Amino acid sequence: MTEEARPHEPRTAPAVSVVGPGDGETIVLGTTRMRVLEDGSRTGHRLAIAESVLAPHTQGPPQHRHARHDEGFYVLSGTVRFTVGDEDHDATEGTLVMVPPGTPHTFANPTDRPAVMLSTFTPDLYVQYFRDLQEALADGRPLTPRANIDAMSRYATEPATEPATEPATEPATEPGAPAAGP
Repeated sequence: MTEEARPHEPRTAPAVSVVGPGDGETIVLGTTRMRVLEDGSRTGHRLAIAESVLAPHTQGPPQHRHARHDEGFYVLSGTVRFTVGDEDHDATEGTLVMVPPGTPHTFANPTDRPAVMLSTFTPDLYVQYFRDLQEALADGRPLTPRANIDAMSRYATEPATEPATEPATEPATEPGAPAAGP
């Protein structure tokens, strides 16, 4: 019999993944609790899924853009304010927000009630970013803007607005002008 036709041999199917209500990896980032339901390890890294609970009046991350992955947000309960560029969108229960690569965005919970959303990352690139942030916050230090930008850059993500620059140590010179001497 040829390799292409073996009708009586069982085919191996990928294992089904079941994550119960109390299962999954928990990541706590300030007032946000994230439960990673799929980190990409069982999807060939094509897809990751997380459930996030945003406490009332939770400020989201700085507005940012991803270069290599789509991000989806499905609001399960409450209201999540998505800011895309200069536009605000208040997403309530049952709303899906899809953010393609390159689109500046952020989100927050401006209300007095918790908000819960399901997030997808395709591919799974960004899940490790949340792990890195949790590790950075583990010793109780606040996350500095520079540390956050450095973490983002490891996952093809950058701030959507220019970060404040450090003052120059020497005055800048015009192109072609001689540099200041010692």
